[in-house]
Amino acid sequence: MYLNKAFLIGNLTRDPELKALPSGSKVASFSIATNRTYKDRDGKKQEQVEYHNIVAFAKLGELCAQYLKKGQSVLVDGRIQTRSWEKDGEKKYRTEIIADNVQFGAKMAGGGSSSGAPAKAGEAPVPAAPTGGASDTIEYPSEEINPDDIPF
Repeated sequence: MYLNKAFLIGNLTRDPELKALPSGSKVASFSIATNRTYKDRDGKKQEQVEYHNIVAFAKLGELCAQYLKKGQSVLVDGRIQTRSWEKDGEKKYRTEIIADNVQFGAKMAGGGSSSGAPAKAGEAPVPAAPTGGASDTIEYPSEEINPDDIPF
């Protein structure tokens, strides 16, 4: 049995770019940065950054293009694929992660945070609740909640 599975948690280095294939299907591409911290031989703390190209197709690609922004954290679950092509007589290669699932993380600048609900093909992410300003306290309604009023 063989396994080709990648799990990455990182921050978007650019906004996703959405394109349409000749078949009409949508494809989003973006990149994320991951890092690792380690101590070198001299005991000094070092940090190494890796950049990963991510591709999401169909509905998942549309959701990524709509909700993800540069700097936002994200968890990507997918498979590794290397494609090749020839340009000007020279063979080019590109290794990508083909996303199966994407879980949106907190947005970096100003926009509050998202729910962290996973986005899968055919599912819409749960929108983030408004944060109510500088206070992180939860405001409960003054009247009692009727279970029949809950939409799910």
